Amino acid sequence: MFDSSVMSRTASSSLVDNPDSLQTSCLDYICQNLEAIAVVASDEAALLSSQASPPTAWSASGTLGGGSPSLSLAVEPSEHTKPSPPSSGWTRPYTRSQATLEGRQSAAGLARPSRAGGPSQALLSFGSPDMFIHTDLSEQLLARICERGRMTDEVMNLFQSCQTRLRKVQLTEASKLTTRSLRVLRGHQITHLTTIGLSKATVTDLIGCLGDWTLQNLQALNVAKSTFVDHCKITVVVALSKLQHLHTLNVSSTEFTKTSLEMIVDDLPRLEHLDISCTKVSDISCLRKCKHRLKSLSLYGLRFPPESSALADVLEVLQDLSELRHLDVSENPESDTVLQLFTSQVSIRAERIVESSQSWPNLISLDISGNNNISDHVLQEFLTSHKHTLRFLGLALSDTCKLDLLTSPDHPTYNANLTVTGSGNEAQVLEALRRYKTRPCYVQKSLYHLFRLTQNYSTPRRDMIEVVTGCARTYKTVFNIQMAATACLFNLTKGDLGKILHPRILSDTVNVNLNAMEEFPQHQQLQKNVLLTICSDRILQDVSFDHFRCAKLVMDCLCKWQDLSMNRMSVAICSILAAKISTKETSELGSHANYMEKLLQMVKERLESMEIDIILKFTLSALWNLTDESPKTCSVFLQEGGMDLFLQVLDAFPGEISIETKVLGLLNNIAEVKELRFNLMVDSFINLLSKLMHSKHIDVSYFAAGIVAYLASSGPWTATTMSKEEMTEDLCHVVSSWKTPKDEMVAYRSFKPFFPLMSVDQSYAVQLWATWAVHHVCTKNPRRYCSMLKEQGGSEVILDLLKSADPQTRVHALAERIIRELVIKGCMPLSVFANGELPNHRGDEDQGDDPAQDFFMAEEDILALSGL
Repeated sequence: MFDSSVMSRTASSSLVDNPDSLQTSCLDYICQNLEAIAVVASDEAALLSSQASPPTAWSASGTLGGGSPSLSLAVEPSEHTKPSPPSSGWTRPYTRSQATLEGRQSAAGLARPSRAGGPSQALLSFGSPDMFIHTDLSEQLLARICERGRMTDEVMNLFQSCQTRLRKVQLTEASKLTTRSLRVLRGHQITHLTTIGLSKATVTDLIGCLGDWTLQNLQALNVAKSTFVDHCKITVVVALSKLQHLHTLNVSSTEFTKTSLEMIVDDLPRLEHLDISCTKVSDISCLRKCKHRLKSLSLYGLRFPPESSALADVLEVLQDLSELRHLDVSENPESDTVLQLFTSQVSIRAERIVESSQSWPNLISLDISGNNNISDHVLQEFLTSHKHTLRFLGLALSDTCKLDLLTSPDHPTYNANLTVTGSGNEAQVLEALRRYKTRPCYVQKSLYHLFRLTQNYSTPRRDMIEVVTGCARTYKTVFNIQMAATACLFNLTKGDLGKILHPRILSDTVNVNLNAMEEFPQHQQLQKNVLLTICSDRILQDVSFDHFRCAKLVMDCLCKWQDLSMNRMSVAICSILAAKISTKETSELGSHANYMEKLLQMVKERLESMEIDIILKFTLSALWNLTDESPKTCSVFLQEGGMDLFLQVLDAFPGEISIETKVLGLLNNIAEVKELRFNLMVDSFINLLSKLMHSKHIDVSYFAAGIVAYLASSGPWTATTMSKEEMTEDLCHVVSSWKTPKDEMVAYRSFKPFFPLMSVDQSYAVQLWATWAVHHVCTKNPRRYCSMLKEQGGSEVILDLLKSADPQTRVHALAERIIRELVIKGCMPLSVFANGELPNHRGDEDQGDDPAQDFFMAEEDILALSGL
C-alpha cells in the first residue's frame, strides 16, 4: 500500500484539445518511444515477418488507419549483399497489390541478412511495407526527431522513399549521421535540404548521396556547422558545382574560404541568397560578379584585414550589390576577444553601412546587431529614407534598440511595420530569441532580458515557453543558457499560470528542466530553479513526464545540498512521484542506502527538535511510498535503523493522526514481507499496536490492525507481553466495530499480499481484516480495483473464501459483496452465484460519525514548499 494523500483529487486534463495537438502528441510519442515500440529482426525469418505485417496508412489529417504504426529493427546487409541503389526519380508508395514481399524489401532498401560473414548493423524500419506517410507528416516527423536529439543512422533508415516522402528535409542535428544513412536521401525528390552539424561525413559526401533529380532541382542548401574537410585534411567544395539550380546557400561556421567563395560565384549561376557567416572568408570582392542577382547576404561574425583600404574595399563591394534586399553585418562578440589576441582582423563598422544606405534602395532587412557605435541621428535618417521598404532591423546586444523611435508608438517617426531585435521591449526580445537560435551569446543575453520582463506576468504565454524550451534543447550543455532558461520557465509557469497552460506545454517545460538538472548537478541555483518549477501540484499530478528520472534527480539534489527550501521541495516532489512510479522503480530508488540515510536523517532532525512540519510529513510519505511492494527497500530501511527511529516517532507524537498514519503505513509494508516480519516482533511495538488499534481515527486503527493481521498470519509469534490469541481476538473485535468511511482512505498497487490472508485455512480475524480491506477499496473505487483484483487472480481467492466461510459470519458477507461488485463491473459472470441471480444487497454499514480524514494536500500547501 502507499500514501494516497499525495494523489490528485481531480482527473488529469485532456492532452488533446484540437487536431494540431493530437498530431503533435502522436509525433512526440513516436519520437520518445522509438526503441520501445521497435521489434528486433535479427534473422531472415524475423525480417520476413516484419515485412509481412498488416498494412497501415497515415491519413492526410495525420491520424492513423488500420492500427498504430509499428517499427521493426531490420539488419542492414553487408557490402557483399547490398542491393543496387534505387534508381533516380520518384518512388511510388506501395499498395497491397503492387509487388511481392521480395520486391518490397528491395524497394525499401532492405535485403536478407548477410551470409558472407560481413558485419551487420541494426536499422529501424516501419513494420508494414504497405504503410505510407505523406509529405507533410514525413517532414514533421523528421524535424521533430532531430529537435529531440534522437537522429542517428538507425533512425534515419525510417525515411526510406517507399514509405515516406520528403521534399524539404530539415536535419537540424546531423552530428551522428554517416553516409550509411544519408543514402536514404537518394530516393527522394528534394528541393530544400538542411543538414546542420554534419561531422561524420563531409558536405561532398552528402551531395554524393543525393539522387539525380535532386542534384538537378535542389533550390536551397544549408550545411551550417558542417565540414568540407576530407580525410586528407583538404577543404573540398567542388561538389557544390553540381547544384546548378541552387539559389540559396548557407555555409556559415564552416571551413569556407576566399577560394571557395570565388568558385561558387562562378559555378552557381542562379545563386541569390548567400550566408558565409563565421567562415574563413576575408575578401568578398568576387561578389561583384553577381551584383545584379545577389539579393541576400549574411556576413555575421566575418573578419577582415585592419587596413583602411581593405575595409574601404569591403564597403565598396557591398555598395555595388545594389539588388540586396537582406544584409547582415552583425557582430559575433564571442569571437572578438579570441581574434584580438591572435590576429589583427576587424569587423565592418555598422555606422558606415547605415551611412551608405542609399546604395540599397530596395533593402527590406538589415542586421547590425552587436554594434554600439551608431549615432541616433544617423540611424533616424536611415529609417526615414527606408520607411517604405524596411521591415526588419537587427539591433540585439546594442543599446540603440531602446530609442523611443523604435519602442514608443507615440514617437512621430515610429514605424509599426518594422520588426526590431534587441532588449528594448518584449517584442524585441522574443524576436531576438527566434532569429538568433544559432548564436549562443545572443540567446543567453536575450533570455536574461526575458527573465527580467516576465517576473510579474499574470497571463500564460505559450509562445514564450515554446521559444525558451527550443533554445534550452539546442544548447543543452551551455550552462549560462540553461541557467537563464530554467529561471524564465519558472516565471512563465509559476502559480496560477501553470493551471491554465496545456499539459503538453508543461511536459516540454519539465523535460528541458530535467535535462538541465542532469547536465549540471554541481550548480545549486540551477537545481533550485528546476525544483521551483516542478514543485507544482498541477505539474506533479496532471502532466506526463519521466517520473522515475525526475525522482532520481531530485533525490540526488536532496542528498547534495543542505538548503532548507530545496529540501522542502525535494521531499514533496519525491513523496508524490514515488506513488506514481512502478514497483521496480521504487525498489531501485529506495534501495539506495544514501537516499534512505538522508530521508531518515531528516526524520531524526525533526524528532530531536520535536517539530511537526510539512517536511516531516512529506518525508514520511516518501518513505511510505518507496517501501510499497518493495522488499529490498524495506530491508534497507531496517538496516539503516528505521524501525527504532519510527518507534521513537510514535512515542514522541502520540495522537498526531497524520504522523501515526504514515508511520504505520510504512510498517504495514514491512509486515507484508514474510521474511521481515520478525523485525516487528518487539514487545513495546506490540503493546503500542494494541493501543493504536483502538484509535478513534479509523485510518490509524486500520493500519495498526493490518500489521497485527500480517504478523498473526504466519511465522512464530515471539512477543511475550501479549499472546497471539489475545491480539487476534482484539483484532476481530476492532474490525467488527468499524464504520464504513465516506472516502477511499488507502491506495494499493497490488492485492497479492492479501491472498495468503484470505486463504481458507487462515484464522477468522486475519480473514476479516483482509476482506474488509479489499471490500473497502473495491466499493469506493470499483473502476480501478475490480479489474485489478480479477487480473491478479483475486476473484478465485475470494470465491473460495465465500464457499468455505460460514454464511452467518461477516467474512462471508464481505466476500459476497466483493463478488457481487465484480459481477456488476463485468469482471465475473453472473453464473458464479448458484441461482444465477445477484444476492440481495443488504446495504452498507452505517456511516460513522468520524469518517476518514481527507488526506489530499491542498495546492497552496504544495506551493508553500518553495517558500513563495
